Amino acid sequence: MKTKKQIETIELEKTRLTITLVFIGFVLFFGIIGINLKADQIVHKFKSPSFNGVGTSSHYLTIENQEHSRKLTIKEEIKALQEEIEREKENSTLARFMRNLESRVYAELSRQLVNNLFGETPQSEGTITLEGNTIEYTSDGVTLTLKITEADGTVTEITIPIGTFTF
Repeated sequence: MKTKKQIETIELEKTRLTITLVFIGFVLFFGIIGINLKADQIVHKFKSPSFNGVGTSSHYLTIENQEHSRKLTIKEEIKALQEEIEREKENSTLARFMRNLESRVYAELSRQLVNNLFGETPQSEGTITLEGNTIEYTSDGVTLTLKITEADGTVTEITIPIGTFTF
């Protein structure tokens, strides 16, 4: 059995503990109410400057810049696609064949012209018509004169000293 003094001490401790818990409860309760009393009213605000008017001019400028950038990007993409299509046309088998054939034809014409001018039996003059252009050549033994008349009538004359010019 416990003595009266021990029982009183236990009761006193229980009372102190109860008072402490009630005090902590009041502090927490009034703390929560104090925070709620300190809170501000919830007010709806539009985020878009188009509605609230704050920063409207910079907002419109940003939109305009985005639209302009997008239009430029689309134009650049279209141009790149057109250039790619053009490159594909130029590199097709038929286009390469035509360039190769044209190159060989011009090389053969050039070889024949050189043979006519400087070959075993050189000719002192002659005329070649090529794609609507007329090339006339004359040689006096010292100089070679090429007179090129284009289809539109433009005339270009080139004089080359022959001297000891041989292959």
